[in-house]
Amino acid sequence: MISTNLDLSINLLKEHTIEMINKCEKALEYSINSMLEKDIEKAKRVKQKDYKINKLREVVRDKSIELIALKQPMARDLRYIHSISIIANELERIGDYAVNISNETLEMEDEEYIKDFSDISKMYEVSNNMLIKLKEAINNEDANLSREIAKEDDLIDNLYKKVRLDCIKLMNENNDAINQGVQILFVARHLERIGDHITNICEKIVFIAEGEMVSIG
Repeated sequence: MISTNLDLSINLLKEHTIEMINKCEKALEYSINSMLEKDIEKAKRVKQKDYKINKLREVVRDKSIELIALKQPMARDLRYIHSISIIANELERIGDYAVNISNETLEMEDEEYIKDFSDISKMYEVSNNMLIKLKEAINNEDANLSREIAKEDDLIDNLYKKVRLDCIKLMNENNDAINQGVQILFVARHLERIGDHITNICEKIVFIAEGEMVSIG
């Protein structure tokens, strides 16, 4: 009976974690679209979505502590509970970066953009695709899929380097572009960090599935 209750509790942790990913997807979608569309109201709503992500992280953290203290899980169950708590922290940081992107949008509210955002859009598309596949990896505890997802972070890193070079070039050519150039660089940096956090989550899924700590990035 205790084992059954533990299994149900672990499944609930998994459900909460997948719900966090769904909310991270939505927060990131709102933050990027608010910038592309200059939609200030949408940018402001990202903080509301981040609040819900934070609350879920607290639920996962508290439930994880409770299960470890009261159920004294062993082996794979302990590995899972410990890892899912860390994964929730990584997702909470992704929500924070979505807020940071929306804040940059608010800073650029009245300005004409100095460059197109095609590379930023591609960074978003890759990171969003990683989040979508991450749900399957967590749900199935799929180590191979997790490794595949993590490899996509290289695409984000390469796009970040391109955005950085473009912004530096624009700022060198025009002093008036410096402030916005820095803000665009921050947006790209936040997306690059989101890719890193997704990679960290993938490493934890591999640990859950195989019991081995790996470095994929």
